[in-house]
This record gives sequence, structure tokens and C-alpha cells, in this order.
Amino acid sequence: MGDGALSVWEKSSTARVVPAARPRKLAKVPFVELADGRLQGVVSSGSDIGRVYVSSIAAGSYAYSCSTNNNRPCGGARGSFCNHIRALVGEAVLQYGAERVGRYLKVDTEEAADAHVLTSAMTATRPGADDGSAAAQVFSRFLRHLAYLELPAVTEPLPEMQWFPTTGAVAA
Repeated sequence: MGDGALSVWEKSSTARVVPAARPRKLAKVPFVELADGRLQGVVSSGSDIGRVYVSSIAAGSYAYSCSTNNNRPCGGARGSFCNHIRALVGEAVLQYGAERVGRYLKVDTEEAADAHVLTSAMTATRPGADDGSAAAQVFSRFLRHLAYLELPAVTEPLPEMQWFPTTGAVAA
């Protein structure tokens, strides 16, 4: 994607906007990010429309965590990755690409990586469960992203985002 396809905002933004590797549907995994040394996100429950799970995998150790939005532990994450974590890896690969996800999580694979290969390589190390302390921060960021979706579409800057410097700003 060349510079011609980028909007003026994307060209002048101080934060690099990275396009998705492939389009993805947001119903199952509405929020996924590579941040704070983890792959983390929010995964919808398959059985209860009002419940979501906050899941994460730590880079390098692959320590995993999965709990509901009200901090109840996931019943499937006992001794190995649950289906929520597997779905999170799959959506992260769609969003960022398998190479980037593997590099961020420090997964060493000898074959061409996809979500299944990455998950298999991580589970082969028999990772332990994480303490889940990051779940509140991840869920809070997810809620913040949802709040932006409720705003009307405008081209003017958002007042709460004004603290970001413009690219032409020079410190005095």
C-alpha cells in the first residue's frame, strides 16, 4: 500500500497506522492487540451473548490467561490454551499477519507460520497460567475503543486527543 492510499490524517499522524493483514469479522474477537509484551484481547462467549472473555499470551514464556469480563476464570483454560485463546491467536494472525505475531510472541517455527502452527509451537512448550492481572487494563481499553465507535463520524480532531503533537511541532 503506497502513500497515495493513505489519508492526510494517516500521513501526518505521529502514531503509525498499520493496515490489517486481511479483513476480519469482529463478532467473535472484537478487540485484539499486541501490547505490553502480550498478545491480548477480548473474545465473545460462544454460549452467552452478554459475556466476553479477556485473554492473553505473554511473549517468550507463553504464559496464558483467560477470564470473563467480571474476573471469573475460564473453565477451558486449565492446563492448556482454551478455545478463546486459540480464537485470539487466529484473529491476531488475520489482523497483523502470522510473521508479525510470531515475531512479537518470540515463537520459533521452522515451517511457514499460520495461526495453527503458532499455537502448536507455543503449546508444545507447556506454558503455565498467568496471574491474569492485566485483564482489567485490557478490558478497559476495549471499552474505550467501543466508546469511539459511538461517536459521530467527523474529520475534526477529538478534544481528548489534542495532547498528541502534530508532526510539524517543534519543542521550544
